[in-house]
Amino acid sequence: MVARDGAEAVEWIFTGEGAPDLVLLDLKLPKLSGFDVLERIRSDERTRGLPVVILTSSSEHRDIQRSYSTGANSYVRKPVNFPEFVRAVQTLGVYWLTVNEPLQNRPQ
Repeated sequence: MVARDGAEAVEWIFTGEGAPDLVLLDLKLPKLSGFDVLERIRSDERTRGLPVVILTSSSEHRDIQRSYSTGANSYVRKPVNFPEFVRAVQTLGVYWLTVNEPLQNRPQ
């Protein structure tokens, strides 16, 4: 699922069909920022354990620091080159969905 803005992401995460197994979240989203989305995910018991990877173009130290302090599981700077971007997303998917051991008690 791809959300076009932060408000759509929040709506889908909380009311969409089936909870996601992983959220790849950009910080620079219209309507609600990625930080706002992350705060909502972490403030709700149903999604508190949901893995959230920040995937953004920002390499600003304050963005990295705020992401982790707000509860991001990982911070990845988006490659500019599209084939590298595709490889990065595939690698993230393999790690988070097959290698990482998820929180087992997360409500579905």
